[in-house]
Amino acid sequence: MSDAWTRGDDARRAQAADWLVRLQAADATEAEACDFDAWLSVHPANAAAYDAALAVTLELQAASDGIVEGLAETPRRRPASRGWLIAGGIAAAAALALAVMPYGALAPPLTQTYATGKGEHRTVKLADGSTLELNAGSSLSVTLGRHERHVIMPQGEAVFDVAADKARPFLIDAGDRTVRVVGTRFDLRRRGDALSVTVERGVVEVRPGGDLAGRVWRLHPGERLDTTQGVAAVALTTADPQQVESWRAGRLIFRDQPLGDVVADLNQQFAKPITLEDPALAQVRVSGVLVLDDQAAVIRRLALLAPIKALPSGQGVLLRSDPAAKP
Repeated sequence: MSDAWTRGDDARRAQAADWLVRLQAADATEAEACDFDAWLSVHPANAAAYDAALAVTLELQAASDGIVEGLAETPRRRPASRGWLIAGGIAAAAALALAVMPYGALAPPLTQTYATGKGEHRTVKLADGSTLELNAGSSLSVTLGRHERHVIMPQGEAVFDVAADKARPFLIDAGDRTVRVVGTRFDLRRRGDALSVTVERGVVEVRPGGDLAGRVWRLHPGERLDTTQGVAAVALTTADPQQVESWRAGRLIFRDQPLGDVVADLNQQFAKPITLEDPALAQVRVSGVLVLDDQAAVIRRLALLAPIKALPSGQGVLLRSDPAAKP
C-alpha cells in the first residue's frame, strides 16, 4: 500500500476518504465541489492525502484484477473461502475508485456564474474566502482551481476582496486585459469597450491579453487605470476608492463626469430607460451626488446638476437641453 497513505495522519486520511465517497455520489452538488476545493486549499497536506487516497485505489484496482483473474482459473467445486471475501472487497474498492477518479482527479473544476439585473446588487462569498460585490447589470463566471482562481467578466462592475493565496493567483479576464492579484481589494468596471480598475488595498497587475501589445501596469492603493478595448494606451490617475464604490451605499458620486456616462450608470439602476434628445448633451460635465432612491426623485436632482429638463417618453424618460436652467 502507498507509503504516503500509511504515513498520513488519521484525521486527514479520513477526510480524504470521505471526499472520495461524497464526490462519487449521484446527488453530489456544485456546492460540495466548491467545499472540496476549499478543503484542498486549506493545507498542502490535504491535497497530498487526497492524492495518496487515489494512489491506494489504483493499487487496489491492480490487486483486484490479479485476484479475480486467479479466481477465474480456480475450479468451481473449490469451497468458498475468505479469499472470495477479500477479492470482493478489493474489487468493490477499485470499482469505487474508478467511478470517483474522473470526477475528483481528472475533471476540470466547476464554474459558477453570477449575475445581477437592473437595480440589483449582490454579494457573493467564494469558497476560497474571497468576496465579490456585484453592481447592477453585471455578470461574471468564477472557476476555483487547484493552481489558480479564474474569473471572466464580460460586463458590469464589482468590488473584489480577494483572499491571499500565493499558490493560487486570482486572474480576471475583462476583454483584452487580464487583471492579476494575490490578495487585495479593488473595483473593476467594464461597460461596453471601457474598462477601469481602482485599487483600495494591495497591488493589482493589469496586463494586455491576446494579441494586444503593451506594458504591464502595477496599481497601488488610490490609483485608477482606464483603458479601452483594442487600444494599447491607458490613462493612470489617482482616485478615491470610496467614491468609486459609492454605489455600494446606495448613491453615485460624480466629479466632472460626462452626462452620457451618468445616464449610462443610472440606466443600470432603474427599469425605465433614460435617453438624451441631443447626442451633444452626452458631453455636458456633471459633478454631484445622486442618492439612488426613487427614479423620479433622482432625475429631479440630476436636473439641478445639469442644464436639462426631463420629459416622459413612451416607457421611459427623455432628457432635453434647457439653456434656462442654472445648475
